[in-house]
Amino acid sequence: MTTLATLLRHPQVQGLSFLAALVLGWEVAADVGVLRPYQFPAPSRVVEAVWEIATSGFPEGVKLTTHGLVTLGRILQGFLLAITLAIPLGLLIGWFPVLDRMTLPVITFARSVATLSLLPLAIVWFGTGELSKVLLIAYGCFWVMLGNVVAGVKYVDPVLIRAARTMDASGLVLFRRVVLPAALPRILTGARVSLGVGFMVIVGAEMIGTIRGLGALIMEARTFYRADISLAGIAALGLLGFGFAIGLGALERKLLPWHRGLEDVRR
Repeated sequence: MTTLATLLRHPQVQGLSFLAALVLGWEVAADVGVLRPYQFPAPSRVVEAVWEIATSGFPEGVKLTTHGLVTLGRILQGFLLAITLAIPLGLLIGWFPVLDRMTLPVITFARSVATLSLLPLAIVWFGTGELSKVLLIAYGCFWVMLGNVVAGVKYVDPVLIRAARTMDASGLVLFRRVVLPAALPRILTGARVSLGVGFMVIVGAEMIGTIRGLGALIMEARTFYRADISLAGIAALGLLGFGFAIGLGALERKLLPWHRGLEDVRR
């Protein structure tokens, strides 16, 4: 009994149980006619749609693995480009107050601009090929990542800085030994949030000029009034994002073994 109670208190078990209850309620509601099949097909029909895409492909024989790999490649390219630029630039801006004051209006303005609103300009400037899609993802991820890196450096606990200076640490030594480790939790949080932004942007970016990718799959399914395939594409995109979130969470625990939150205290 104790083992069962411990298992039921596990966050992942509770999350999966809640998800299973939602899916079961959805299936029942569809079966009894509360939900219209052409608008909200039952989960069992969505599973059939997944099998259809995985085996026969949609549209024009493009299979689910192809859609997933294309989307994954675009997101990774945009995300890696964004963090490669944002991390060193954010560390620099956060470390030098004059740069922070100079760039604050630009960062605030750019973060306020919805990335998908730039889609028409991206098409005009870079065409409808891969470059425009990757750059849109990179743009959305970059500003979120940059803001978190800057904040991570700016808001390091002053007590840590003063303590390090009493031991004659200064300059690059202070930055490398104190500031960077203290800023790392917020930097990793920024990576997780910016990756989420990348998954939101990819759907809109893939709706133009391509039939490959999960966003294109969702768009094409809407054109043919296939709500089941649209939901299958959404589910695949969600699972992809969920996998990335788990991976980044594991990386955070590996890099920051000392960083524990309230959830760990309650266990």
